[in-house]
Amino acid sequence: MRFLRETWALLGISVKSLPRRLDVVGVAVAGFAGVVLVLVAVLSIGKGFERTLTATGVPDVALVLRKGTGAELSSNLTLNDTEVIGGEPGVAMGPHGPLVSPELLVVINRRKQGSRVETNVPFRGVGPMVFALHPHVHLVAGHLFRPGLNEVIVGRSASQSFAGLGLGDHFRSGHLVWHVVGIFRDGGGIHSSEIWTDLPTLEGAYHRGDNYSALYVRLRKKADYARFRAAVEHDPRLNVRVEPETRYFAKQAQTLSQFIHVAGGILLVLMGLGAIFAALNTMYAVVADRSREIATLRILGYARLPVLVAVLTESLLFAAAGGLAGALLAYLGFNGYEASTLANFSQVVFHFRVSLGLMGTGVADALVLGLLGGIAPALRAARRPAAEAVRTL
Repeated sequence: MRFLRETWALLGISVKSLPRRLDVVGVAVAGFAGVVLVLVAVLSIGKGFERTLTATGVPDVALVLRKGTGAELSSNLTLNDTEVIGGEPGVAMGPHGPLVSPELLVVINRRKQGSRVETNVPFRGVGPMVFALHPHVHLVAGHLFRPGLNEVIVGRSASQSFAGLGLGDHFRSGHLVWHVVGIFRDGGGIHSSEIWTDLPTLEGAYHRGDNYSALYVRLRKKADYARFRAAVEHDPRLNVRVEPETRYFAKQAQTLSQFIHVAGGILLVLMGLGAIFAALNTMYAVVADRSREIATLRILGYARLPVLVAVLTESLLFAAAGGLAGALLAYLGFNGYEASTLANFSQVVFHFRVSLGLMGTGVADALVLGLLGGIAPALRAARRPAAEAVRTL
């Protein structure tokens, strides 16, 4: 009880003395806020990209690629593969046959809006089964492309991010002029960064014959995946591998997410050192400024432990204030911010995502830095003999 009373009294003195040391306190709080702002902003890139890819896919859809390939762009399947896989066990049936969507993926160069920089944009050829295999995709403007014509529908993110992909626009690719007749959305998924057209038309434009990049296969139920995979991968007529669609797109996010977390860790260390030194200077200044009060209380019988806890608590409060400010600034400034990055040699548009968990991580990191920056001044204040402190005044 005495410990709490003495600690509370010391904290009360700290609060009363705040107005005369706002400058040094402001430096410490700003240091913590800067660290958290940058850290949360950087990590929100990885979170946003990861969310875009994990939002793509359906649990009961399997993706079939050529064995030995890691992505659609490097895969190559044939019409015979499609016919064989459509007859494998576990494949769901629709009114017009097996729910199998052969798709061809190529990339084209498009200029970013407001820039002269050109980048790769995914251009996907799809067949009549596509919307049964991609239920999150919905047309929001215009109409669907017509088979045999040079018409395309464009994902909303691609339409907003790249020049010449708005409704009614046209662009040249593969020696043909393509007309944008519709805009679609993908519920936050990766397909919103793509251009879609009729599969045979795209095959003809790029001289691909009856070759595809991948097959999307809807299963009767998710539990059929193991049976379907075993049948397909052991079929001597095929040379393919099978993966759940959701897992495939989640894996595409891993490389960038790992890089972002490493970069965030490096930034935390570098900027954190600055914040720790700012906290050290601030808390040493606080201890020096309050030497008279601490010495007086020590002479009156206050123990060393309440002094240590009070000084350390003050440092943690500064860190918490800076951490909360930095997290809030990151949310207001970066949450929902649209950006794009390369994934498998094509551009993917995504939005920064500053989640509550990410903000909490930033504040927790600030508290750790506050603890590291405050412990040395707190120990100095607690260990300093009261008589020595009085003589130096």
